This record gives sequence, structure tokens and C-alpha cells, in this order.
Amino acid sequence: MATGADVRDILELTGGDNDGPITKKDLINSDKKKSKKATETLTFKRPEGMHREVYALLYSDKKDAPPLLPSDTTQGYRTVKAKLGCKKVRPWKWMPFTNPARRDGAIFHHWRRVAEEGKDYPFARFNKTVQVPVYSEQEYQMHLHDDGWTKAETDHLFDLCKRFDLRFIVVHDRYDHQQYRKRSVEDLKERYYSICGKLTKVRAASGTEPKIYIFDAGHERRRKEQLEKLFNRTPEQVAEEEYLIQELRKIETRKKEREKKAQDLQKLIKAADTTTELRRAEKRVSKKKLPQKRETEKPAVPETAGIKFPDFKSAGVTLRSQRMKLPSSVGQKKIKAIEQILIEQGVDLNPMPTEEIVQMFNELRSDLVLLYELKQAHSNCEYEQQMLRHRYEALLKAGGCVGTVGAGPVIASQGAESQSWLNADDIKVEAKEQIIDVVGAPLTPNSRKRRESASSSSSVKKVKKP
Repeated sequence: MATGADVRDILELTGGDNDGPITKKDLINSDKKKSKKATETLTFKRPEGMHREVYALLYSDKKDAPPLLPSDTTQGYRTVKAKLGCKKVRPWKWMPFTNPARRDGAIFHHWRRVAEEGKDYPFARFNKTVQVPVYSEQEYQMHLHDDGWTKAETDHLFDLCKRFDLRFIVVHDRYDHQQYRKRSVEDLKERYYSICGKLTKVRAASGTEPKIYIFDAGHERRRKEQLEKLFNRTPEQVAEEEYLIQELRKIETRKKEREKKAQDLQKLIKAADTTTELRRAEKRVSKKKLPQKRETEKPAVPETAGIKFPDFKSAGVTLRSQRMKLPSSVGQKKIKAIEQILIEQGVDLNPMPTEEIVQMFNELRSDLVLLYELKQAHSNCEYEQQMLRHRYEALLKAGGCVGTVGAGPVIASQGAESQSWLNADDIKVEAKEQIIDVVGAPLTPNSRKRRESASSSSSVKKVKKP
């Protein structure tokens, strides 16, 4: 359905501001302008006593009749289409232009607004060139002279660097190797950056320290050689490397476990030493005659003991027997071990909770837990020692004499016959998972293949002998 604005547009009854061309502000801020005009035309106020719904039916504020049927304007696109009205569209023109980045004077054509005619090409500001230094004949003879480079070759290098914006791969490709010596990319970079550093030093003001870029050609050559070796690896070498990396990870995990066990064992030993020292100190103090007030004071339970009993310092009435309860941090295995030892020693599990009995009973159970942990750590150490002994004996059977390299044993073969190693299935170790602690040990995949080939060649030789 056509609105009043459409009718006025058809009859060309509007004038004034709508005659000019459309600008960018008209497209973006069209809604804001309408809202301002609407607020300017709002002159009526709601009378007192009139409801808001009734006042909303009036159409004198917007000068437009209210709709007869309800309409939903929220459907469709969120952003309303640009309402251009009767303004003219900005004209475009097919015009020529030149790019300042080009030096050949090429002329191109494209569509452009008439208002922008005569302006520079907008993308020319992105054309950035490298400032290659220029030296004089005197500077070259005094500071830049090199026995391995002539001035003509140096000028040729700087000309190519300026033409190709320091793209040294392209410079090396376009380098005149027939007229001059054959140079590598690292040689070209080293010569260029050494000259740049010398020129910055010479041209720097007195009393200032300029920043100089130093190119390490030797490091770059070694890096490329390493990359080339890495690229030229065979699939067997890649498989062996992956195998060794997995073994290294296993070694690191076992090392962390051993360090953790050693720390826990050191804590237990330290706790046992501190408890014994405290017991001796208490015995020495008890032998001396002290006042009654000091005798009634209860000695503090050491923090390094096996069990840390909670202190009941809250307000209210508490039973002394609550101090004899074991904390929840003690596991069921430790509780059963404590009860078994107390039953064997003939100690009551629930004694009379007097002040002295509670203190001594808690200290006894704490010492029992510490003793239980020390026994467990001792049995673990014995198991590990026995496992390492069996492993050492198995390696002795597989090879000859033993030499130590680093932290693990390495077998050195004796004679030609002992060079053939046993397979991993022939070596029986009681450990849960066998781990090779030395890189290059006889159980890597490539070493097995070499041993198999050596053993097959030796058997063929024995058969050929008469």
C-alpha cells in the first residue's frame, strides 16, 4: 500500500533538502535525523487524567493516521533498508589513473566517483621500499675494502639488493656467477650486513652507540646442514629415533618416581629422628626437678609425627576421649596395622582417657604409623634392589664385561663371538616393564637388525669353511 510520502514523491511536491545528492551521512544516520525531527514536532503533552493507551491513539504528534489493522514491524531484517527519498545518487565515472609505485608510466582505467577525480591512487600508500645504503668511493677504500670481494662485485650485489628488496633467494638466483665467483646465499647476506654495520658505525654521531644487525653466517650454514640431514633420514632411522624418544620418556617418568620416593623416604627418616630427639629431651627434662606448674603443662606433640591429631580449641564442652579418635586422613590399612600391633603387645584399644593416657596413647599410635611407613619403604627399597640385581645378572649373561657409562650399566663385548646379543625375549627380568637407561643400548630396533645380519653372515662363513 502506498503511503503519503510515496504520493508526494511521485508528484514531486517535496523540495529543499531533498534536491541535493545523497551523502554518506544520509545512508548511515537516516534514523537519527528522523528521530530528531520527530522530537522537534512533539509539542503536545498528555493531559492529566488521560491514560497512556488513550493518548497513544492520537495522531496529531506524527501527523499521520494510526493504522486500522495491527502490523508487526519486527519481522524481516534487523537493519532497515536505506530510505533514499528523492536525493540524487552520487555519479561515477570511468577515468584513467597511474600507480606511483610503478616507474614505467603505465596508465590504467577504473570506475571512480566524480568527486575523487584528480586524487592520488589510494593504495599507493602501501608501497614500502627498503632503504639500501649507498657508499662513496672514499668510504669503500677506507672502511669497506675486503680481499675476497672486489668493488665491482660489491656494487653488483647492492644493485640486486635494491632491485629485489633484499629478497636474497631472488638475488642469489639473478647473481652473475659467470662473471664473478660462485657465492652462496649466506655469503651474500654476510657481505651485505657487514657493510651496513660498518656504514652505520662510521656515519653515527659522536657519543652515540648505533644498533647494528649482526648476521651469523656460520650458524646459518650449520642450521641448514642440520635441516638437510633431518630431511634425508631413512624410515629405519626415524623409527629408531621414535623408539628412543619413547624410552627417554619412560626413563624420565621413572626418574621422577624415584625422586618422589626418595623425598618421601627422607621425610620419614627425618620424622623418626626428630621424634627420637624429642623423646630424649623429654626424658632429660623429667629427671630434673621442675615446679608443679610446669609439670602439669602438657608437652606439645611434634608436627613431624606419623599422625597429626586435631586440637579441640572450640568453645563448649568436649570429651577427652574425642582426642583419641584417629583423623580421617589415616587409611584403613594403617588403622588395621595399628590395631594388630596393639593386640600383639597386649595394649587395650580403648584405654581410660585420662590426660596422661590420652597423650601417651596418641604418641604410641603415631610412632606405630611411622614404623609402619618405614617398614613399607624398606621393603620397597629391597624389592628395587633385588630387581636391579636380576637385571644386572641378565645383562651379564647377554654380554661380557661391564663398564659404567653415566648412571646405568653398559655391556662391552669380548671377542667376535660375544658380539651377537640375545633378543629381548631371552632376557628374563622380574621388573614390571623393562626400560633401557642408555641410548645406543643393544635392544634398539636398528641394533637388532645389525645383530641379525651379522649373525647370519657369520653362520654363512662357518658353513663355507671345509
